[in-house]
Amino acid sequence: MHTLMKENIVKDKSYAFAVRVIRLYQHLTGAKKEYVLSKQLLRRGTSVGAMVREAEHAETKPDFRHKMAIAQKEINETIYWLELLVATDILQKNNLAASIKTPSKS
Repeated sequence: MHTLMKENIVKDKSYAFAVRVIRLYQHLTGAKKEYVLSKQLLRRGTSVGAMVREAEHAETKPDFRHKMAIAQKEINETIYWLELLVATDILQKNNLAASIKTPSKS
């Protein structure tokens, strides 16, 4: 029996974003030898997708809204860490978009 699966853009994009954050973390720890801010970025940037996944299986509508609100807070904190990396010249602003931009599907 074939089940029809709906496309979940938020789930797909948050997963792709987490992959990009991991790659940026690898770059920061490898090339830049930066560990403190990049670790915070890794934790927050990957937790967004985890919360979206949790929300996907929420037990109630209020539970879903709560989990998605947490995901929103996590993305806001991720932006904070990215801004700090740019402000301290660890990451160049012109490289930031390329570093975290999620690839579009062909």
